[in-house]
Amino acid sequence: MAPRDSALRTFVWTWGAPLAVALPLLVAPLVLSDFRLNLLGKFLTYAIVALGLDLIWGYGGMLSLGQGLFFGLGGYAMAMYLKLETSGSRLPDFMSWSGLEALPLFWEPFRSPVVALCAVVLLPMAIASAVGYLVFRSRVQGVYFSLITQGLTLIASILFIGQQAVTGGTNGITNLKTIFGFARGATGTQTVLYFVTLFCLGALYLLCRKLTQSRFGRLLVAMRDDENRVRFLGYNPVTLKTLVFALSAGMAGIAGALFVCQVGLISPSSMGVIPSVEMVTWVAVGGRGTLIGAVVGAILVSLGKSALSESYPEVWQLGFGALFAASVMLLPKGVSGFLQRHAARLSRRDTGGAAGPASGDEVDSAAGPEAPATTGR
Repeated sequence: MAPRDSALRTFVWTWGAPLAVALPLLVAPLVLSDFRLNLLGKFLTYAIVALGLDLIWGYGGMLSLGQGLFFGLGGYAMAMYLKLETSGSRLPDFMSWSGLEALPLFWEPFRSPVVALCAVVLLPMAIASAVGYLVFRSRVQGVYFSLITQGLTLIASILFIGQQAVTGGTNGITNLKTIFGFARGATGTQTVLYFVTLFCLGALYLLCRKLTQSRFGRLLVAMRDDENRVRFLGYNPVTLKTLVFALSAGMAGIAGALFVCQVGLISPSSMGVIPSVEMVTWVAVGGRGTLIGAVVGAILVSLGKSALSESYPEVWQLGFGALFAASVMLLPKGVSGFLQRHAARLSRRDTGGAAGPASGDEVDSAAGPEAPATTGR
């Protein structure tokens, strides 16, 4: 009975947990107001960023504090097209205010939605590939990698703030009224945007799950636990790290573009150091190395932040910080690790302690980044 019980628990966690998250999200448009649905759609874009971060941190062992940079680049690429669409033949308003008389040359290609959509993914991936290759080739890792990505994010946000005439400066690119010819604020448009965001989240979750269960995923875990051993086995960690870093950057770019469609603006405050650190909290609270935990963590933390800021506008940041500290201390492996551990205990109790050890997937997911390299996914 033990193998059967273990297989059942693995199946429930593999497909039951994602379905338990997906079903409420699918029916949300039926019960939420337009404002709350738009807010939830914004949180789903955060979940996409968390998925990519979990891929490189939870599975690859690389803590990136620069996901906000890639999120912002994807958002700006989409916002440039939407701003030109909204402005029509006129110059964007912030350029006129800054004294420009002609559209900058690098803005011209963004009149095409195809160019904009390609830039949303390819621009963050290209920068992540270049930076990642140079960093990983020098065997920089650990806290030094985190500091480098954080520094790049800070430099980029300062640069965008300083280029008022072409980026909108501190305010960013705002007042985006249309999306591919449709009114962005219309109820029907917002509902479609919500389902598009939900579809992208589901597709990217399945892609990440496929990757983590493949040989590529096992190499990531092995590299996380003992990079030298992977190198001695004939694999090139530089290539593996650069590839997964670029993939996570592309996912953050997609999330940024969807974020712009949801809220109608993008500014340097969305791509700074603080948002990048907040993205780490989503994965930490949800649980590293589980994928679904990253999604749940992003949604729960964002909901908690929104609820506290609405109810206690003067002290919500203190309450939010205390909540995060308590969750990390009480749930060191995140919400997903807590649920897995207690589900396994209940199963052993129901079978009189005869359920046997957890399966490879459960051990790996519950253990997080410290799981042994030989554990299967």
